[in-house]
Amino acid sequence: MTFYMKSIIVTGCNGQLGRAINKVYAGETDYELINTDFGIEGIKSVDISDIDSVMSFVKEVKPYAIINCAAMTAVDMCEVKQDMAYRINALGPRNLAIASSETGAKLVHISTDYVFAGDGTVPYREFDPTDPRSAYGRTKLAGEEFVKQFSDSFFMIRTAWLYGDGKNFVRTMLRLSEDHEEVSVVDDQIGSPTSSHELASAIKSLIPTWGYGTYHGTCGGECSWADFTEEIFRLAGKDTKVKHLTSEEYKQMNPASADRPKFSVLENYMFHLTGGYRFADWHDAIEKYIGEM
Repeated sequence: MTFYMKSIIVTGCNGQLGRAINKVYAGETDYELINTDFGIEGIKSVDISDIDSVMSFVKEVKPYAIINCAAMTAVDMCEVKQDMAYRINALGPRNLAIASSETGAKLVHISTDYVFAGDGTVPYREFDPTDPRSAYGRTKLAGEEFVKQFSDSFFMIRTAWLYGDGKNFVRTMLRLSEDHEEVSVVDDQIGSPTSSHELASAIKSLIPTWGYGTYHGTCGGECSWADFTEEIFRLAGKDTKVKHLTSEEYKQMNPASADRPKFSVLENYMFHLTGGYRFADWHDAIEKYIGEM
Protein backbone atom coordinates (compact mmCIF):
# COMPACT_ATOMS: atom_id res chain seq x y z
CA MET A 1 0.00 0.00 0.00
CA THR A 2 1.46 3.36 -1.08
CA PHE A 3 1.26 6.25 1.40
CA TYR A 4 1.14 9.80 0.10
CA MET A 5 1.88 12.81 2.28
CA LYS A 6 -0.49 15.73 1.83
CA SER A 7 1.27 18.80 0.47
CA ILE A 8 0.66 22.22 2.01
CA ILE A 9 1.97 25.32 0.24
CA VAL A 10 3.08 28.04 2.65
CA THR A 11 3.44 31.49 1.07
CA GLY A 12 5.48 34.11 2.91
CA CYS A 13 7.27 31.27 4.68
CA ASN A 14 10.10 33.50 5.91
CA GLY A 15 7.81 35.76 7.96
CA GLN A 16 6.90 35.32 11.61
CA LEU A 17 3.82 33.22 10.95
CA GLY A 18 5.44 31.24 8.15
CA ARG A 19 8.27 30.24 10.47
CA ALA A 20 5.80 29.30 13.21
CA ILE A 21 3.84 27.16 10.74
CA ASN A 22 7.03 25.27 9.93
CA LYS A 23 7.72 24.69 13.61
CA VAL A 24 4.27 23.32 14.46
CA TYR A 25 4.43 20.95 11.48
CA ALA A 26 7.99 19.80 12.20
CA GLY A 27 8.16 16.01 12.38
CA GLU A 28 4.73 15.52 10.81
CA THR A 29 4.38 12.37 8.73
CA ASP A 30 0.98 13.17 7.23
CA TYR A 31 1.85 16.57 5.74
CA GLU A 32 4.68 17.94 3.63
CA LEU A 33 5.22 21.72 3.61
CA ILE A 34 6.16 23.37 0.33
CA ASN A 35 7.67 26.70 1.37
CA THR A 36 7.57 29.72 -0.92
CA ASP A 37 8.41 33.39 -0.63
CA PHE A 38 9.42 36.16 -3.02
CA GLY A 39 13.00 37.28 -3.45
CA ILE A 40 14.42 35.16 -0.60
CA GLU A 41 17.59 33.28 -1.50
CA GLY A 42 17.31 29.53 -1.16
CA ILE A 43 13.49 29.48 -1.07
CA LYS A 44 11.17 28.75 -4.00
CA SER A 45 10.16 32.17 -5.35
CA VAL A 46 6.49 32.70 -6.16
CA ASP A 47 5.04 36.18 -6.78
CA ILE A 48 1.48 35.82 -5.48
CA SER A 49 0.46 39.01 -7.32
CA ASP A 50 1.20 37.27 -10.65
CA ILE A 51 -1.75 35.05 -11.56
CA ASP A 52 0.21 33.05 -14.16
CA SER A 53 3.01 32.32 -11.70
CA VAL A 54 0.54 31.26 -9.02
CA MET A 55 -1.55 29.05 -11.31
CA SER A 56 1.52 27.32 -12.78
CA PHE A 57 3.00 26.55 -9.38
CA VAL A 58 -0.22 25.41 -7.69
CA LYS A 59 -1.17 23.16 -10.62
CA GLU A 60 2.31 21.62 -10.47
CA VAL A 61 2.15 20.91 -6.71
CA LYS A 62 -1.55 19.98 -6.53
CA PRO A 63 -1.64 20.77 -2.79
CA TYR A 64 -4.07 19.61 -0.16
CA ALA A 65 -4.04 23.13 1.26
CA ILE A 66 -2.49 26.57 0.82
CA ILE A 67 -1.61 28.75 3.82
CA ASN A 68 -1.22 32.37 2.76
CA CYS A 69 1.13 34.12 5.20
CA ALA A 70 2.32 36.61 2.58
CA ALA A 71 1.25 40.23 3.06
CA MET A 72 2.43 43.81 3.00
CA THR A 73 2.06 44.63 6.68
CA ALA A 74 4.06 47.87 6.93
CA VAL A 75 1.10 50.10 7.78
CA ASP A 76 2.79 53.42 7.01
CA MET A 77 4.31 52.12 3.77
CA CYS A 78 0.88 50.97 2.59
CA GLU A 79 -0.25 54.61 2.66
CA VAL A 80 2.68 55.64 0.47
CA LYS A 81 2.71 52.66 -1.91
CA GLN A 82 -0.97 51.80 -2.23
CA ASP A 83 -0.67 50.11 -5.64
CA MET A 84 1.91 47.72 -4.23
CA ALA A 85 -0.27 47.11 -1.16
CA TYR A 86 -3.27 46.25 -3.34
CA ARG A 87 -1.18 43.92 -5.51
CA ILE A 88 0.11 41.96 -2.51
CA ASN A 89 -2.83 42.19 -0.08
CA ALA A 90 -5.71 42.01 -2.57
CA LEU A 91 -4.59 40.50 -5.89
CA GLY A 92 -2.39 37.96 -4.10
CA PRO A 93 -5.27 36.40 -2.14
CA ARG A 94 -7.47 36.58 -5.26
CA ASN A 95 -4.91 34.61 -7.27
CA LEU A 96 -4.46 32.02 -4.53
CA ALA A 97 -8.24 31.67 -4.18
CA ILE A 98 -8.65 31.07 -7.91
CA ALA A 99 -5.78 28.57 -7.95
CA SER A 100 -7.06 26.71 -4.89
CA SER A 101 -10.51 26.39 -6.45
CA GLU A 102 -9.02 25.12 -9.71
CA THR A 103 -7.06 22.40 -7.92
CA GLY A 104 -9.50 21.57 -5.10
CA ALA A 105 -7.17 22.81 -2.39
CA LYS A 106 -8.25 24.29 0.93
CA LEU A 107 -7.15 27.88 1.46
CA VAL A 108 -6.09 29.48 4.73
CA HIS A 109 -5.90 33.25 4.44
CA ILE A 110 -4.66 35.56 7.21
CA SER A 111 -6.34 38.95 7.65
CA THR A 112 -6.25 41.67 10.27
CA ASP A 113 -8.03 43.72 12.92
CA TYR A 114 -7.45 46.75 10.67
CA VAL A 115 -10.53 45.84 8.60
CA PHE A 116 -12.57 47.37 11.46
CA ALA A 117 -12.89 51.05 12.31
CA GLY A 118 -11.32 50.56 15.71
CA ASP A 119 -13.54 53.10 17.43
CA GLY A 120 -15.70 50.72 19.49
CA THR A 121 -15.55 49.56 23.08
CA VAL A 122 -16.70 45.93 22.71
CA PRO A 123 -14.54 43.19 21.13
CA TYR A 124 -15.30 42.69 17.44
CA ARG A 125 -16.95 39.46 16.37
CA GLU A 126 -16.58 37.88 12.95
CA PHE A 127 -20.05 39.08 11.92
CA ASP A 128 -19.60 42.76 12.79
CA PRO A 129 -19.52 45.29 9.93
CA THR A 130 -16.08 46.22 8.60
CA ASP A 131 -14.97 49.82 8.10
CA PRO A 132 -11.21 50.16 7.55
CA ARG A 133 -9.62 53.57 8.15
CA SER A 134 -6.20 52.99 6.57
CA ALA A 135 -4.77 51.83 3.25
CA TYR A 136 -3.51 48.69 4.96
CA GLY A 137 -7.00 47.91 6.26
CA ARG A 138 -8.64 48.65 2.91
CA THR A 139 -6.24 46.44 0.97
CA LYS A 140 -6.63 43.58 3.44
CA LEU A 141 -10.42 43.86 3.27
CA ALA A 142 -10.23 43.75 -0.52
CA GLY A 143 -8.25 40.52 -0.15
CA GLU A 144 -10.95 39.10 2.10
CA GLU A 145 -13.63 39.90 -0.47
CA PHE A 146 -11.67 38.22 -3.25
CA VAL A 147 -11.20 35.08 -1.16
CA LYS A 148 -14.95 34.92 -0.48
CA GLN A 149 -15.67 35.49 -4.18
CA PHE A 150 -13.34 32.90 -5.68
CA SER A 151 -12.87 30.16 -3.06
CA ASP A 152 -15.45 27.70 -1.80
CA SER A 153 -13.16 26.05 0.77
CA PHE A 154 -11.47 28.75 2.81
CA PHE A 155 -10.54 29.48 6.39
CA MET A 156 -10.09 33.23 6.86
CA ILE A 157 -8.45 34.17 10.15
CA ARG A 158 -8.20 37.76 11.35
CA THR A 159 -5.44 38.28 13.87
CA ALA A 160 -3.71 41.22 15.57
CA TRP A 161 -0.51 42.41 17.29
CA LEU A 162 1.42 39.36 16.08
CA TYR A 163 4.90 38.52 17.35
CA GLY A 164 7.19 35.56 16.80
CA ASP A 165 10.49 34.63 15.18
CA GLY A 166 11.51 37.76 13.27
CA LYS A 167 11.21 41.52 13.42
CA ASN A 168 8.39 42.54 15.76
CA PHE A 169 7.32 44.94 18.52
CA VAL A 170 8.68 42.75 21.33
CA ARG A 171 12.17 42.54 19.88
CA THR A 172 12.15 46.26 19.05
CA MET A 173 11.32 47.18 22.65
CA LEU A 174 13.98 44.83 24.02
CA ARG A 175 16.54 46.30 21.64
CA LEU A 176 15.63 49.85 22.70
CA SER A 177 15.92 48.85 26.35
CA GLU A 178 19.61 48.07 25.84
CA ASP A 179 20.56 51.74 25.46
CA HIS A 180 17.54 53.73 26.68
CA GLU A 181 16.55 54.45 30.26
CA GLU A 182 13.04 55.32 29.07
CA VAL A 183 10.92 54.56 26.01
CA SER A 184 7.72 56.35 24.93
CA VAL A 185 4.80 54.09 24.04
CA VAL A 186 1.15 54.76 23.17
CA ASP A 187 -1.32 53.90 25.95
CA ASP A 188 -4.70 54.57 24.30
CA GLN A 189 -4.59 51.89 21.59
CA ILE A 190 -6.05 48.64 22.94
CA GLY A 191 -5.62 45.18 21.47
CA SER A 192 -4.56 41.58 22.11
CA PRO A 193 -0.87 40.67 21.67
CA THR A 194 -0.82 37.37 19.81
CA SER A 195 1.86 34.70 19.62
CA SER A 196 2.55 33.41 16.11
CA HIS A 197 2.95 29.95 17.65
CA GLU A 198 -0.62 30.13 19.00
CA LEU A 199 -1.95 31.26 15.61
CA ALA A 200 -0.01 28.54 13.79
CA SER A 201 -1.41 25.92 16.17
CA ALA A 202 -4.94 27.18 15.52
CA ILE A 203 -4.37 26.95 11.76
CA LYS A 204 -3.10 23.40 12.11
CA SER A 205 -6.25 22.48 14.05
CA LEU A 206 -8.53 23.89 11.33
CA ILE A 207 -6.96 22.47 8.17
CA PRO A 208 -8.20 18.84 8.51
CA THR A 209 -11.77 20.05 9.15
CA TRP A 210 -14.62 21.23 6.95
CA GLY A 211 -15.38 24.21 9.19
CA TYR A 212 -14.90 26.83 6.51
CA GLY A 213 -15.53 30.51 7.06
CA THR A 214 -14.18 33.57 8.84
CA TYR A 215 -12.56 33.31 12.27
CA HIS A 216 -10.92 35.65 14.72
CA GLY A 217 -7.68 34.31 16.15
CA THR A 218 -5.91 36.25 18.91
CA CYS A 219 -4.60 35.48 22.36
CA GLY A 220 -7.01 36.11 25.21
CA GLY A 221 -7.29 39.36 27.13
CA GLU A 222 -6.47 42.93 26.15
CA CYS A 223 -4.00 45.69 26.95
CA SER A 224 -2.45 48.88 25.58
CA TRP A 225 0.90 48.99 23.82
CA ALA A 226 2.34 50.68 26.92
CA ASP A 227 0.96 47.92 29.19
CA PHE A 228 2.40 45.31 26.85
CA THR A 229 5.81 46.98 26.91
CA GLU A 230 5.85 47.09 30.71
CA GLU A 231 5.10 43.36 30.84
CA ILE A 232 7.86 42.64 28.30
CA PHE A 233 10.39 44.56 30.39
CA ARG A 234 9.22 42.90 33.61
CA LEU A 235 9.57 39.40 32.17
CA ALA A 236 12.95 40.20 30.62
CA GLY A 237 14.26 41.76 33.83
CA LYS A 238 14.72 45.22 32.30
CA ASP A 239 14.72 48.43 34.37
CA THR A 240 13.77 50.64 31.41
CA LYS A 241 10.87 52.97 32.21
CA VAL A 242 7.82 53.29 29.96
CA LYS A 243 6.51 56.79 29.29
CA HIS A 244 2.82 56.66 28.35
CA LEU A 245 1.78 58.70 25.28
CA THR A 246 -1.58 59.42 23.68
CA SER A 247 -2.00 58.66 19.99
CA GLU A 248 -2.15 62.40 19.34
CA GLU A 249 1.17 62.95 21.09
CA TYR A 250 2.74 60.13 19.10
CA LYS A 251 1.33 61.59 15.86
CA GLN A 252 2.96 64.94 16.65
CA MET A 253 6.29 63.17 17.06
CA ASN A 254 5.76 61.04 13.91
CA PRO A 255 3.52 63.08 11.56
CA ALA A 256 3.98 60.66 8.63
CA SER A 257 2.53 57.70 10.55
CA ALA A 258 -0.86 56.29 9.51
CA ASP A 259 -3.77 56.25 11.94
CA ARG A 260 -4.00 53.10 14.06
CA PRO A 261 -7.20 51.61 15.51
CA LYS A 262 -7.90 52.87 19.04
CA PHE A 263 -9.73 49.67 20.00
CA SER A 264 -9.10 46.54 17.94
CA VAL A 265 -9.77 43.69 20.34
CA LEU A 266 -11.12 40.66 18.46
CA GLU A 267 -13.37 38.06 20.05
CA ASN A 268 -12.62 34.50 18.91
CA TYR A 269 -16.33 33.87 18.69
CA MET A 270 -16.33 31.28 15.88
CA PHE A 271 -13.69 29.19 17.63
CA HIS A 272 -15.90 29.40 20.74
CA LEU A 273 -19.11 28.46 18.89
CA THR A 274 -17.52 25.47 17.17
CA GLY A 275 -15.59 24.21 20.18
CA GLY A 276 -12.37 24.81 18.29
CA TYR A 277 -8.90 25.93 19.29
CA ARG A 278 -8.55 27.81 22.57
CA PHE A 279 -5.86 30.47 22.44
CA ALA A 280 -3.64 31.10 25.45
CA ASP A 281 -4.04 34.31 27.43
CA TRP A 282 -1.66 36.99 26.19
CA HIS A 283 0.16 37.09 29.55
CA ASP A 284 0.96 33.37 29.37
CA ALA A 285 1.94 33.51 25.70
CA ILE A 286 4.40 36.39 26.09
CA GLU A 287 5.91 34.79 29.19
CA LYS A 288 6.58 31.63 27.18
CA TYR A 289 8.02 33.66 24.30
CA ILE A 290 10.38 35.69 26.52
CA GLY A 291 11.44 32.50 28.31
CA GLU A 292 12.34 30.80 25.03
CA MET A 293 14.30 33.85 23.88
